[in-house]
Amino acid sequence: MKYRRSIAAMVLAGVLTAGTAFAAGPCDDVPAYAALQGALAAARAQANGGFNLDMWGTVVNRDGIVCAVAFTGGDRGDQWPGSRVISAQKANTANAFSLPGLALSTANLYSAVQPGGSLFGLQLSNPVNTVVAYAGDPAKYGAVDDPMVLGKIGGVNVFGGGLALYNAAGTLVGAVGVSGDTSCADHNIAWRTRHTLGLDHVPAGVAGGTHRDNIIFDIKTNPKQMDGVSDSGFGHPHCGPGSANGETALAAGLPPTQ
Repeated sequence: MKYRRSIAAMVLAGVLTAGTAFAAGPCDDVPAYAALQGALAAARAQANGGFNLDMWGTVVNRDGIVCAVAFTGGDRGDQWPGSRVISAQKANTANAFSLPGLALSTANLYSAVQPGGSLFGLQLSNPVNTVVAYAGDPAKYGAVDDPMVLGKIGGVNVFGGGLALYNAAGTLVGAVGVSGDTSCADHNIAWRTRHTLGLDHVPAGVAGGTHRDNIIFDIKTNPKQMDGVSDSGFGHPHCGPGSANGETALAAGLPPTQ
């Protein structure tokens, strides 16, 4: 009898092990820590405008689960500590408001959420999950085992730095968020990071052309309208400290979406 019970237990263990082996993990379709960290560091090393600061980056899957968090400095304190959660918030936003047929970057949301905009109030929806955001040992922030990993961060951020991720088949698999400099520089670094990861097969976006979900600099004074109106409804302000023309040229010179 003991022998039969032992055999049954072994069979059950084998079934459970096989199920584990063949079950897809929640982060299988998006970049892991090493890929994110490498792509983020390479992007940060290029000319992106802003103040040339170190960065945080976060990847979420299509369900908004955090899959990787990384930074480019030598230690977690070498980039703004507050930007860790902001990068995750940006990733969540780009994922939450992009679709298989239409990508919206966080930069595209700035004007739409202003008073009178078509998405006014969006930034107050889907609040950050503070339990996930601030859990665990700070010494692990930005490491492969960052406490945010496998948590649902939530949050909505409406300035540059968040981009949806589309694989070579055009499938929307999640998003990347970047934070640590001006929001214009954040957008450029996120864009280069996504490109390096090969997840920029964007089907369509409000920017159109060859840079479908790019930042749009079209906020200006219009006759008979208040100052600061975006012609497209999806514009983003210039950030400085460089010139507006320089920022426009940087965005236009980013690698085209595939």
